[in-house]
Amino acid sequence: PFGGEAPMPPPATRAKFGDYQVNAAMGLAQSLGMNPRECAQQIIDGLKPRLGDLMAEPEIAGPGFVNLKFQESYLQQAARAMAADATGRLAMPKTAKPQRIVVDFSSPNIAKEMHVGHLRSTIIGDTLCNLLEFLGHDVVRLNHVGDWGTQFGMLVEHLRTEYPEALSKDTSENVDLGDLVALYKAAKKRFDDDEDFKTRARNAVVKLQAGNEEEVVAWEALCAASRVEYQKIYDVLNIKGLEERGESFYNQYLGDVVEELEKLGMAVESEGAKVVFLEGYTNRDGSSLPMIVKKSDGGFNYATTDMAAVRHRTKLSKDENGEQAERVLYVTDAGQAQHFQMVFQAAKQSGFCPENASLEHVPFGLVQGEDGKKFATRSGDTVKLKDLLNEAVRIAGEDIRSRNQNPDPEFLERVDRVSRIVGIGAVKYADLSMNRESNYRFSYDRMLSLNGNTAPYMMYAYARICGIIRKASGQDATESIVWPEASDILVTHPTEVELIRNLIKLPDILNDVERELYPNKICDHLFETSQSFNQFYENCSVNNAETPELKASRLSLCTATAGTIRLLLQIIGIEVIEKM
Repeated sequence: PFGGEAPMPPPATRAKFGDYQVNAAMGLAQSLGMNPRECAQQIIDGLKPRLGDLMAEPEIAGPGFVNLKFQESYLQQAARAMAADATGRLAMPKTAKPQRIVVDFSSPNIAKEMHVGHLRSTIIGDTLCNLLEFLGHDVVRLNHVGDWGTQFGMLVEHLRTEYPEALSKDTSENVDLGDLVALYKAAKKRFDDDEDFKTRARNAVVKLQAGNEEEVVAWEALCAASRVEYQKIYDVLNIKGLEERGESFYNQYLGDVVEELEKLGMAVESEGAKVVFLEGYTNRDGSSLPMIVKKSDGGFNYATTDMAAVRHRTKLSKDENGEQAERVLYVTDAGQAQHFQMVFQAAKQSGFCPENASLEHVPFGLVQGEDGKKFATRSGDTVKLKDLLNEAVRIAGEDIRSRNQNPDPEFLERVDRVSRIVGIGAVKYADLSMNRESNYRFSYDRMLSLNGNTAPYMMYAYARICGIIRKASGQDATESIVWPEASDILVTHPTEVELIRNLIKLPDILNDVERELYPNKICDHLFETSQSFNQFYENCSVNNAETPELKASRLSLCTATAGTIRLLLQIIGIEVIEKM
């Protein structure tokens, strides 16, 4: 029932105004010297031949608003089509203009624990990838891990004395480096306390950058051990298809980046370093703010790596081992906003990024404790991500068990799986349901609540609808639900109409998130859909409907609603459960 990708007017602010509201008449009338209502009538005259049987007669309201309302026959047709495709795409076509899109997200650091900042980037990035793939785009998921830098000299030198076998190709694969965080802290302490060690560590950096075998083997051992640890987190979060493309990958391009910027006259010398001055960026004293691309000691900076990455992702073709993407999303914390603004401006100005490619920073705020302060353990340490996720699963399990005082064997068999799905889903949903640019306060109680806009509420809503369908279609004893065949939709109550109006907003919601990149709009639509269904179910009996045709119609509305909840939860990376 859903067509095309023509720009849509905004949804009406209230149901009484219809489904969409065209607000352009006032602005147009002013520029044309017309009466706004006359202008609105001309808009209607132009629209009517295009509306066909889709919309009822457009109405002019107030000073010149044009209200558009779907015909009931269209609503019935659309709802049936969604029910017929409830386990698929809900009758929503793929985009007519597929793009190649790179999404840069997660980006943990080698030999460091993943923390809540990485959690936000991972959850938001994965959701955007799922959405863009669903819409029909060619998505490349890139993990820009922090696998390069001066700290590796310190780590390699620490391995030389504590784990010497890690520096040999023959033995490095068999080395167990143990707790990488403890290893990092021990190396850092030696670096801070021992001047001789510090000197050796700095020399190890030079050797590593020069490709010396021992240092490279030790570095590879550190990367491999870290990869094992953060893959455990990805497995728990069900993150798939994420291709590692660390900072080290771009080392081969950094010299060329600086050389080309110099040829273009963009990179100039300043205090021994090579820097780029960009229009509009100044220090507090009014002096130009430099973007450093080569430090005075000859080393390269984050900006250099990111410039090389932009070129590789947008300009280099697949034949040149590049992505040649038309859109690149960077999902990082809001504190990096200015860095990316400068890199994007420099990339466009230098031609490293073609004009038709879009570079977009997707910033997110901080995760705070319930007191609004830094999210940390009682001792003040950073909360380990694996501990946070395990705790969510534990609390979810306790709650689920407490609600079932007389568990049967079937319950005991699935309680661990359900606890995991609810616990991890609650963490994801709590993050995604917030405006990503806002800081949010982490609370197990709130995220695991059965009330309000939470994952457990949505999961129970889905399971409840499945239960309604099972009962009405004689499937109480079945393990997996068989969805009823879609039937003609009969409208006998206003809540049926309101539920359908809510369901068919799906393409608008998803296309809006595609453009604006705010996943909380998906969560808002999930909650509104559930609320609309509750109103429908309170007023419209399914099992005891007056006629078989009406029962089949209402079962189809249940099916379309369940399909909508299932699809949207899957897009945000949350599994559904048919029985809680």
